[in-house]
Order: sequence, then structure tokens, then C-alpha cells
Amino acid sequence: MKPNFSLRLRLFNLNCWGIPYLSKHRADRMKRLGDFLNMESFDLALLEEVWSEQDFQYLRQKLSPTYPAAHYFRSGVIGSGLCVFSKHPIQEFTQHVYTLNGYPYMIHHGDWFCGKAVGLLVLHLGGLVLNAYVTHLHAEYSRQKDIYLTHRVAQAWELAQFIHHTSKKADVVLLCGDLNLHPKDLGCRLLKEWTGLHDAYLETRDFKGSEEGCTMVPENCYVNQRELEPFPFGIRIDYVLYKAVSGFYISCKTLRTTTGRDPHSGTPLSDHEALMATLCVRHSPPQHIPSPSHGPAERSPLISILKEAWTELDLGVAHARWWATFAGYVIGLGLLLLALLCALAAGGGVREVAILLWTPSVGLLLGAGAVYLFHMQEAKGLSRARAELQHVLGRAREAQDLGPESQPALPLGQQEGDGTEEQ
Repeated sequence: MKPNFSLRLRLFNLNCWGIPYLSKHRADRMKRLGDFLNMESFDLALLEEVWSEQDFQYLRQKLSPTYPAAHYFRSGVIGSGLCVFSKHPIQEFTQHVYTLNGYPYMIHHGDWFCGKAVGLLVLHLGGLVLNAYVTHLHAEYSRQKDIYLTHRVAQAWELAQFIHHTSKKADVVLLCGDLNLHPKDLGCRLLKEWTGLHDAYLETRDFKGSEEGCTMVPENCYVNQRELEPFPFGIRIDYVLYKAVSGFYISCKTLRTTTGRDPHSGTPLSDHEALMATLCVRHSPPQHIPSPSHGPAERSPLISILKEAWTELDLGVAHARWWATFAGYVIGLGLLLLALLCALAAGGGVREVAILLWTPSVGLLLGAGAVYLFHMQEAKGLSRARAELQHVLGRAREAQDLGPESQPALPLGQQEGDGTEEQ
């Protein structure tokens, strides 16, 4: 690679709100989205909530002259909703489906059936290896009573671990998507602190768009205005995050968002706002290369966040085990009830009543069995994530106690060149 290597990368990210039969004006919005992407000619377009594979195939055909490479990430019953379109050849792709993704009996929310996931693309751009990730985490639904908080924290940790373990050969790491996390939420802090990813909105010096970079705004006619009442400017839950390894500078030169309407026709492309970023990568090493060792004071934010995440997952494990235990008691009572009904039916005294109660009793037993199995699986998934956090927390504490001279390196992106000073 030439010493004066430089690369400009233009990105587009949007949660498309493409629920078949439910999302308003879906076909028209998909058409206008295709027109917009063709006109702008980004290097990468990363989309979420393209729930219909027919919509993906429509976009693929429409965009093929501008974006010859494309992939749709399939998972779950409905699908992950994730897809990507690229000007550049895709060298490799894979995906990871999150272990925990809501509750199957919360049918009206539907997240469990979607198979939320993170997709990975590997691109080779002039000798530079780019790992591009696209993801969509579990929705919040209620800020005051968030029953999915633990699952979203577990997903954020899984996402951070997946990025850490799959990006070791990458020169640049990029993550785009709908995280369903506010910037100060635990999951967002955990993800950024553990991976070392930088937030394009916070890093760029050239931003134009909605107030405070919000990606769901009251001006958007598709947004539920009641949900945004506590947030006068809206909420920021969609992100462009990035980092580079040692020897490279990366900076976000510009970041744009839509502002509740299509830039050309005036009608929104989705209930979310699109993110459009221009990243610049240079192969010009910094004059001061940061040491891979962090002192105790620098480890303390990580330790605090890991402890907070561990506590949240521990509460989730206890909650899941409580439901599994409750379902176990219901199963036991159901078996006793069935035995009693069998005895009554055999006696002949109240045979008709016993037969009438047989079907609901079997239904109760099967339902309780399904709840037991699901929450046992949930408890195991949360326990696994908690064990990983416990191990990392122990290592971070050891590093803090050892001091700056003999600490083992932790994957915090400490060898990256973010190039923020170059903006």
C-alpha cells in the first residue's frame, strides 16, 4: 500500500419501516428510496426493516447498475430485515443471530419472530480491508417500563463480542444500524467502550440535519407523536460508528440526516431519518502513537460499565428463573389435575365434566411447558453473557491493579487511529 494512501467512503443508513400490509405507503417509499440511492451513488447503503424479500429483490434490480453487489440477511420466521448494497465487490459475508430477542408470547410486538441479527461484509478497497456491520436491536416500546432492557443489553454485548472476534484482520471497522438505544443508555455505552468505536455524530465537525442528530423526529408524519412527547427534538437511536487500526487515520468529514421529509419530494422515506456520512481514511501514521496500555484511571469507565451491565444481566437471570420456576409449578399442578380428571372419568360419576375439562387442562399443561422451556433457554443465554462479562471484568480489574507497565491489552480499540484531530 502506498504511503500516501487515502480513501473517501460515502455511506447511507436507513431503517426503512417496510412491514408488509402495515407500513403506510411502503411500495411508494421503496421506489423513491431506490431513486434516491441511484442518484446519490453512495459507496455503501445499509438498510434495516426491509422485511419483505420482494422489496429487496425490487431494490436489487433497480439499484444493480449503481450497486452491483448486494446481500439480504435471512433469519427467523419473518427475517432479519437487514440488507446491503455496495458499489464494490463483497469478498465475504456472514451473520450472527442474537441469542435473545424478546418473548414469543408478545405477538403484538413481533421481535421474537424476526430473528434480529448482525450482518458482516468484508470489502477490499485498494488494499485496505473494511469490515462493515449492519444490525437492528430489539425495540424499546416503553421507556418507563422497559421489559426488554436486559435482552437489549445482552444483544449489545453479543454485538460487541462479534465485532471484536471478527475484525482482527480488518484495517477499518464500520457499524451502522438501528440500535434502539439512546446515546447514554447502558447498551450503547457498553458497545462503544468495549469495541472502541467512535460515534460519527460526536466526531464530525460538519453536521447538517435534525436537531441533536435525532433519527426519529416529531416533524415526520409517520412517527407516533405520543411516543415522542417526552423528547421535544426527537430521539437518536440510529448510528454510524467506526474505528481504524494503528497506522491509519479515520475521520468523519460530513454527516447529514434527513429532517422528517424526503430531500426531493417532501414525503418521508421512512418513520426513521436517514444517515449519510462521508468517512476519510489515510495511511499516514500519527506523530504520537497511543500506548496499548491504559492506566487505572482510564480503565475505570470500562469497569463501571461492565459492573452495571453485569448487574442488569444478573437481574435478568433471576427474573427468567422465577418464570421458569412458576411454569414448573403450573406443570406440576396440571399433571395432578389431569390425573384427577382421569380418575373421575374412570369412576363414571362426573364423566361428562371430566371430559369437558380434559382439553383446557392439556392446553394449560402444554402452554406452561412452552413457557418453562423458553425461560430456561433465556436464563442460560443471559447466564452465558453474564459469565463473559464477569471474566472481562476480572481481567479489567487485574489490569487496573497491575498498573500501566504490565497490563495485558484489552480489545478497546486502543491501537486505532481515529483521526479526530484531523477533521
